Amino acid sequence: MKSSDPPVVVAYKFNTPVQKIWNAITVLKEMRQWYFDQIEDFKPKVGFKTQFAVQVEDRTFTHLWEVTQVVPQQKITYNWKFLEYPGSGDVTFELIPAENHVMVKLVNRVFEDYPDNIPEFKRESCEQGWEYFIGQKLKDYLHS
Repeated sequence: MKSSDPPVVVAYKFNTPVQKIWNAITVLKEMRQWYFDQIEDFKPKVGFKTQFAVQVEDRTFTHLWEVTQVVPQQKITYNWKFLEYPGSGDVTFELIPAENHVMVKLVNRVFEDYPDNIPEFKRESCEQGWEYFIGQKLKDYLHS
């Protein structure tokens, strides 16, 4: 992904209370169940930093996250980098209540280009990854 690319946006409607969704995206114990079970620590607090490694084939991706924005039960943003690779972006989860559902809108923006030669950094991989996490894993978790 490149900084010149438009953001990746994924949005799904859930018939689930805002508080339950907020907990799923901000409470460590819940995040481990649908997101990354490798997450060592997480707090929805501006300035909070965490890191954890994910192994894919022969490559390690040490995720470096820093929370940059929190509006309780509405929005959380964190910067997303990798120890082993150049590149930087942010991920925002926004919860938008409506009459009979809550829209979960995820926006992934890139500020510093990620390498072209790593399959996981291709736009298609990013789009498929967020579709999987929000459209399948989060959905399954919220409806379990």
